[in-house]
Amino acid sequence: MRPVISQLLANGPVVTDGAWGTELQRRGLANGESPDPWNLTRPDQVAEIAQAYAEAGSQILLTNTFGANRLRLAQHEFANKIRDVNRRGVEISRTAAQEGARVFASIGPSGKMLLAGETTEEELTAVFREQALALADAGADALVIETMGDLQEAKLALAAACLTGLPVVACMVFDSGKNRDRTLMGITPEQAAVELTETGADVIGANCGHGIAGFVEICRRLKAATDRPIWIKPNAGLPAMENGRLVYRTTPEEFAAVAPSLVEAGASFIGGCCGTNPRFIKALRTQLRKPAASVGTGSQQ
Repeated sequence: MRPVISQLLANGPVVTDGAWGTELQRRGLANGESPDPWNLTRPDQVAEIAQAYAEAGSQILLTNTFGANRLRLAQHEFANKIRDVNRRGVEISRTAAQEGARVFASIGPSGKMLLAGETTEEELTAVFREQALALADAGADALVIETMGDLQEAKLALAAACLTGLPVVACMVFDSGKNRDRTLMGITPEQAAVELTETGADVIGANCGHGIAGFVEICRRLKAATDRPIWIKPNAGLPAMENGRLVYRTTPEEFAAVAPSLVEAGASFIGGCCGTNPRFIKALRTQLRKPAASVGTGSQQ
């Protein structure tokens, strides 16, 4: 196990951070607007989020670089600012983290579909390699491939990220199928865990897609199929439309109450995705600081 990972896990389950996209939307990010250029155009707003998660107790801060790849940035006329956007994203989270947290830089999907012929494996490899190297050069402690629906794209991103020499977390979205336990392309947790492990992931995980309760069984299945630590970042439930905007109704306390069940199922890293915020991270920290007997029994208190 890589030193960064083993050091983090030395004292039990690790609390990561929460959502960035929905937090940026609360600060004025418009529908359809790319959040990543805010690292250059509105860095103070991005820094507010990173700082809030650091103060809430996040042991890992991600970066506002989820869509900072050439294909996505080109849609917003920032393709010539790839290195700047990624570098600034790492710097913002690093400043907030200080010595209290690690910075794991975010890499999301390309926005193009391989199966539809919108891109090629060669192009994706180059795109992900470019972003991964920019994040590594900026000083990230590790990379997080997240919110992937296509296992082949995830593997290409993972292979490119591994070239940096940094530890890499690889996460899929399991939100499809009768039981919402498959990716968009029909891949099961077991298939994903095996193939991502073989491709070189240091940590395997799942994020986004649905609420925290649905992640317990997915976590258990991932854990059974790999010897790598498991990373889980659920949404604050499924959103509902209210007065023209999406509202997440799960409370921080309800969210955190499921954390012991995730630990019991094998989760080593727990945080939040869409709809979560620093209050969710505080609740997770409180829940996971309880005596080991209660944390490990799946207590819903």
